[in-house]
Amino acid sequence: MTQSTWDAVDAYFSEQLVGHDPALEAAAAAADAAGLPEIAVAPNQGKLLHLLALTQGARRILEVGTLGGYSAIWLARALPADGTLITLEIDPKHAEVAQGNIARAGLEKVAEVRLGRAADSLAALVEQGVEPFDLVFIDADKPSNPEYFRRALQLTRPGSLIIVDNVVRGGAVADADSTNPAVVGTRALHDLIAAEPRVTATSVQTVGSKGYDGFTLARVQS
Repeated sequence: MTQSTWDAVDAYFSEQLVGHDPALEAAAAAADAAGLPEIAVAPNQGKLLHLLALTQGARRILEVGTLGGYSAIWLARALPADGTLITLEIDPKHAEVAQGNIARAGLEKVAEVRLGRAADSLAALVEQGVEPFDLVFIDADKPSNPEYFRRALQLTRPGSLIIVDNVVRGGAVADADSTNPAVVGTRALHDLIAAEPRVTATSVQTVGSKGYDGFTLARVQS
């Protein structure tokens, strides 16, 4: 199998099951025009996040890593009219693009972009004692994944779902001798999850237009 095959299969499923979406296409185009990294989730992956949020019956969603707001739009669309999505972004340019994309999608009343280091923003949310989140999507700098996950546990409730993206690292996650900070952080995350009695979790490998990677799902038990 080759990348061209994965691209073709993703394109087929996206055409069949996602379809034409002006707001999402405009968001992707705006991110490209602004020179943002091409690391947003694929359309079918965005739809998966949307379906998971719907299945979860989420009223409150937290996203760590906004980029251009593409995944935030997918997640926010799953919320009820009185729902809330808080998405955290460290880069002012990325946050500006995301805010514009969210507004054009008509979601500015439910989705809020918070600018700053995710670690600081998460600590502030804990300090504020905010209402627990029903779903947390972690897709930011990988070395910090263990810290983000610990904070996510403080900001959720039994029954909440935590999703961590890009955990396979092209297969490098299996290399215990890797010194790559993203791999080291990802392995530390899974050491943490494996030892954490408050969650039950699994990881899934994926191939597609974003290459070979995968995600981890963790359900908070207590």
